[in-house]
Amino acid sequence: MKDKGRGGDDPRRSGRVALDVEVSLRRAGQNTHRVSIQDLSRHGCKLELVDRLRLEERVWVRIEGLEPLEARVCWIDGFVLGVEFQKDLHPAVFDHLVSKLGD
Repeated sequence: MKDKGRGGDDPRRSGRVALDVEVSLRRAGQNTHRVSIQDLSRHGCKLELVDRLRLEERVWVRIEGLEPLEARVCWIDGFVLGVEFQKDLHPAVFDHLVSKLGD
């Protein structure tokens, strides 16, 4: 499954920061798994994982130091997927995470 429109017309609302950090991911009614964030924005992130998810599925992403962030799977390409956070990260929180996780 691929998302619609990930070609020349990039629908992203903001820039992404490349990362390689392990976080926790939980699906509704299931155990938490460790996954890798490949990039992060205030609105969502790109994750790499071994488990298959479905488009529109609700998940919770836990980044160290934050409460779990509810998110929706918006695109899937093999074992890489993009999620959109239900609530955007505050700019100051985003900047803090980037400086902390980018080290």
